[in-house]
Amino acid sequence: MAQQDGTEIRRDTPEHRTSTAERGSFCRARCTCGWQGPARRARSQARTDAHTHAPG
Repeated sequence: MAQQDGTEIRRDTPEHRTSTAERGSFCRARCTCGWQGPARRARSQARTDAHTHAPG
């Protein structure tokens, strides 16, 4: 079961609201537009993926 760490990454827009979700020892960036980043062991890298994805 996936767990969210509750971290909002970028300012919110209706199309792109990003967060991170954990599953086991992996963390993944997700967006409300349906995009998902690759599974990462480092939360910081998942956050970087979200920063790269979200417009801002």
